[in-house]
Amino acid sequence: MQDVRMGGRQSNSTYQYSLISDNNDALKTWAPKLVEAMKRHPELTDIDSDQAENGIESFVDIDRDSANRLGISPRDVDNALYNAFGQRQVATIYEDINQYSVILEWPPTATQGPAALADVYVPTGARTDAPATETTSALTSSGTLSSGATSTASDPSNAATLGTIAAGTTNPALRDPSTGSALSTAPRTMTPLSAIARFTQSSTAASVNHDNGEVSTTISFNLAPGATLGDAEAAIAAAQDEIVMPSTVRGAFAGTAQSFRDQLSQQPLLIFAALVTIYLMLGMLYESMIHPLTVLSTLPAAGFGAVLALQLLGMEFSIIALIGVFLLLGIVKKNAILIIDFALSAQRDRGMSAEDAVREASLLRFRPILMTTLAAALGVVPLAIGFGEGSELRQPLGITIIGGLIASQLLTLITTPVVYVYLDRLTGRRARRSAEAPPRIQTA
Repeated sequence: MQDVRMGGRQSNSTYQYSLISDNNDALKTWAPKLVEAMKRHPELTDIDSDQAENGIESFVDIDRDSANRLGISPRDVDNALYNAFGQRQVATIYEDINQYSVILEWPPTATQGPAALADVYVPTGARTDAPATETTSALTSSGTLSSGATSTASDPSNAATLGTIAAGTTNPALRDPSTGSALSTAPRTMTPLSAIARFTQSSTAASVNHDNGEVSTTISFNLAPGATLGDAEAAIAAAQDEIVMPSTVRGAFAGTAQSFRDQLSQQPLLIFAALVTIYLMLGMLYESMIHPLTVLSTLPAAGFGAVLALQLLGMEFSIIALIGVFLLLGIVKKNAILIIDFALSAQRDRGMSAEDAVREASLLRFRPILMTTLAAALGVVPLAIGFGEGSELRQPLGITIIGGLIASQLLTLITTPVVYVYLDRLTGRRARRSAEAPPRIQTA
């Protein structure tokens, strides 16, 4: 059987959903049903599958009665097909250092389609005594058999023609290509394969993809405007429930969608690690476990402003936006640091109360806070506007920083003094309780 396949379709969609099964027939049945069900959900667009039955598969049906009358067995047919379309090793050339295998095959130009089956000839079972000069059948460059080529066993030049051995050659000095091992001592009558077999064709898959040893089909899709990957996941799950897909066919996101989901799952851990690092550094700076929380209290306002700016402009919270959030963690907390650093110095050096110290700090540090915020925001305006090539990749970064800075500027000057005073009172209560507690008496 010769299988001739053509290239399948390719899609430029952004996201992929992969179906996996150990049964190829089940996958062929349920993948198109899932594609049609997904098309009924408005969250998904440009839905396409790599499962395409646009290949051509050729079958050779042997007429066993006709083959038996001619002394042709199915093994002979199989050997003839393998000689034509396979890579049979018929000899080995030995040199001083290396050795080379001699491969029997048709010219590639003669095996371009199912029509090449008409050029295949099979040796019959009838044999005659070998004369001194033999009439053989040789394969032409076009893949057809021609008669009349002569060769003699005594001619030493025949031994040098092992590399060009052709189907049907019966020279005693050469191997019989029908088996690849036994020597032929007599000429063989060649019968066209079309005389004892019928050729049929049918459609087949252009390619069969595998995932971890199982057959798979990839469904590509895009997101509708305003839809998120979470909406797509819910839509695909609903589509599977609609068609009641069996448990033998499993689905999972793949490609870009899988990478994006993995990145989203790691974002909370990355943000938490950044917050812990900032807390430890501020704790060492202020020699306090309480006042670093005052600095961290400014970050929610910045995060709220960044997310709100992205939503107002219809952008997704991408990896670039996450990088902008990390930049905000360093830019926004400087507002609280300017206030808290001055207030702590006033309390420790001049003995001021927490309310008076933080009020004076807010008044004196308002101008530096405003100047640094405006400088940072104006510096990323070109990113937010989006000039030049690749601007769509940089825009979320600029918009995230500007939105976070504006929100933090409006809220930090109000919330930071309040948080500072309450945390200072909490610290004072604990100090008083520790001072009023009776001393412990340790006995030996």
